[in-house]
Amino acid sequence: MSFAYVDTSCLVAIAFDEPGARRLAGRLERFERRFAANLLEAELRAALARERVSGGEQLLGWITWVHPNRPLTPEFERIVPLGPLKGADVWHLACALFLAPTERDLVFLTLDKRQREVAARLGFGA
Repeated sequence: MSFAYVDTSCLVAIAFDEPGARRLAGRLERFERRFAANLLEAELRAALARERVSGGEQLLGWITWVHPNRPLTPEFERIVPLGPLKGADVWHLACALFLAPTERDLVFLTLDKRQREVAARLGFGA
């Protein structure tokens, strides 16, 4: 698959050079396009500011933004019964569903275990 939806946890790990970050960055670079909701920008910038780390601009340059043009109620209704998640995690999954209604066309990348489990239940590649 050449398209990926990227959760904030991935870019935060790369920005903070966490263990496995270089391998993750290499994997991200192999995708033709990387998508995310612009919530990722707010989450990444907040994390960087909190830790006084720079470098977010380069990471954000990797992303093609998803801007839903309608309420994501149908997507939320598919996601919420599949397991307990934070609201931001539900939003990212809903934006990925909005982008790729046929989930097998998109890899969903996250370092969050529960979000990854729900993404797999939805049918996204990992």
